[in-house]
Amino acid sequence: MDALRRRLPNPLILAALMVWLGVGLDLLDGEPAGRGPLDGHAVYVLTLLLHVAFLGVLLLDPERKGTGWRRWWPDVLLVTVVLVSTALRPYTATPVLLIVAMGQLAGRISVGHAIVTWIAVNVTVYAILAVGSEMTSPLVNVSMMASFQLFAMGVGWSMRSAERARDQLAQVNAELLATRSLLAQSARDQERLRLARELHDVAGHKLTALKLNLAAAARRTDPPPAPEVALSARLADELLSDIRGVVAQMRAHDGMDLRAAIEQLAAPLPRPKVHVDVAPDATVDTVEQAETVVRAVQEALTNAARHAEAANVWIALRRAEGRLEIEVRDDGRGTASPRFGNGLNGMRERLRALGGDVELARTSGGGTALHAWLRLA
Repeated sequence: MDALRRRLPNPLILAALMVWLGVGLDLLDGEPAGRGPLDGHAVYVLTLLLHVAFLGVLLLDPERKGTGWRRWWPDVLLVTVVLVSTALRPYTATPVLLIVAMGQLAGRISVGHAIVTWIAVNVTVYAILAVGSEMTSPLVNVSMMASFQLFAMGVGWSMRSAERARDQLAQVNAELLATRSLLAQSARDQERLRLARELHDVAGHKLTALKLNLAAAARRTDPPPAPEVALSARLADELLSDIRGVVAQMRAHDGMDLRAAIEQLAAPLPRPKVHVDVAPDATVDTVEQAETVVRAVQEALTNAARHAEAANVWIALRRAEGRLEIEVRDDGRGTASPRFGNGLNGMRERLRALGGDVELARTSGGGTALHAWLRLA
């Protein structure tokens, strides 16, 4: 039902429904006729069942896991259903549904494969109509339908390109937001250190000079110093001690918080669902360390979404034995022997430059687990 609610608002799906209804009315209007060993009523019922199956696959959009045929088998099923229905009743408008089916399939496979499939499908339709129907010019009819299919395929390719551009834009935007968060933290730290230095160098210096002058005034005997001089000296001493405490506190900080940056990276992803667990002490001291952690998590998220097709990803950051531990695991489709591609090799180079490394393994549930770390001291 979730797939149905997600797909129905799509204008192209609504248009496909209108095409399906139009072809359905044509099927209902036709007369039952036998086909091979089947009698007319059996062919009629079987064609209607195939027509309903087409609608079910179109609307429910079965889950696609894996690569290759596992990703586009529902679209191949749509094409197959239309071809079988056409073979059973070649004198109906059923081949019109190929416009919908080929448009769906073109959005899933490469352009070359789509063209080859388009040629094979229309040659098959021509053979069916030439042998099984009474059309005087099946080639003209097939050519018209093939041209509409090409138009639908072009729409499918355009939509796929638009979706990829949208995903890339969302990813770049997430990277910018994460980087902005890190830079904002760095700017706050730099401002805090600047103020600490100003307090220490300017106010501290003048208070020290004031203390020395008050001490010299207190040692005078002619005329004797007023009682307020001793009080001022004590207050100056206390104020200098307070300023030194404030400066020490401003210089001591807990490090850069990574949770906000990681959550901003995960926000644009509709799938997988990202679960973030960052320990309170899982912080870093420099922008370079923070950027390395964020880029490592980003690469793991990209792999989980693009290659593993995971539904959930769990990210955990811990601090232990002077280093920051990064754990990323998913419930997707892992491999028995995970290999390092360009992205993971780049991650490894960043981590090794900071005294860390990265390891990959397969989880007990079949997903992928990434363990990375970097030195903090």
